[in-house]
Amino acid sequence: MAVSEAAGGSSWAAAAPGRAGPVPAAGPGPAAAPGAAAAAGPCWAALLACLSLACSYVGSLYVWGSPLPRDHPAVIKRRFTSVLVVSGLSPAFVWLWKELTGVKPDTPLPALLGLRLEGLVPATLLPLLLTMVLFLGPLIQLSMDCPWRWLDGLKVLVDPRFWALCLSDVRWLRNQVVAPLTEELVFRACMLPMLLPCAGPGPAVLACPLFFGVAHFHHVIEQLRFRQGSVGSIFLSAAFQFSYTAVFGAYTAFIFLRTGHLIGPVLCHSFCNCVGFPAVWAALEHPRRRALLPCYALGMALFLLLLRPLTHPGFFGAPPACAPPAAAAAPVCS
Repeated sequence: MAVSEAAGGSSWAAAAPGRAGPVPAAGPGPAAAPGAAAAAGPCWAALLACLSLACSYVGSLYVWGSPLPRDHPAVIKRRFTSVLVVSGLSPAFVWLWKELTGVKPDTPLPALLGLRLEGLVPATLLPLLLTMVLFLGPLIQLSMDCPWRWLDGLKVLVDPRFWALCLSDVRWLRNQVVAPLTEELVFRACMLPMLLPCAGPGPAVLACPLFFGVAHFHHVIEQLRFRQGSVGSIFLSAAFQFSYTAVFGAYTAFIFLRTGHLIGPVLCHSFCNCVGFPAVWAALEHPRRRALLPCYALGMALFLLLLRPLTHPGFFGAPPACAPPAAAAAPVCS
């Protein structure tokens, strides 16, 4: 991970209260052991910084006060500006947290955030391949329902006019580029380095997506405002969205921990935005469900089988980030 040896062999140290010099973090990585939390800096500072990041990100969407819906091109363009500003400033939260807590990783800040060249090619390809394996069933379902042949689809993908059309669509840019890049930078690359020394890898992977999931509750405001359904259905939809965004956030946090790169989570996020949530109910009623449902099961089985092998930190230029000392429990992400 970018906050660990997987990002170039970083070690963490924090100035202990009442001592003049730094105290080495226990263990070989930033998440050496839960007992190292006191030396890694107070957890309240990490939680406060993560909460501030989440509020700043969501708040930036509403600074314009437009009466138009969120999908209006003018609203999207304005939100691009404010979100990109907040995302560009988000590394400052990590720097400020380091200064306030005394946590001093050897890794430079860009590498800490997953911005590094070592292992870039496998970090780009392997997480995306793993995610496509997970979505094997939905991809087969899309191919069954698509009126195009495979060859026709490939011709469209290599046609420059197709990509020019995509790049001219602000909604496509939002869903496939801006949202994946900024959300993964803020909610993964900036939050995990702060949560990991305090809580360890397992709790950090579980806590980080909670901020991500709660941040998506702001859609309730617009749905109520424009009366896009009953109050009960809106809140039920928001609870469902929180659930799957939290699960997805845990997955991309795991990818970030294992690879030490930001590019993998960004591409996985963009892919999932493109494919959408699996249409499981439609698959159950599909005319070819006897052939389709085994593809869903096979994709899940292969995903679980390949999850750790395809994200092994050795592919990305460094040993596992969260190897604890011998006396600690086995790490969850090695």
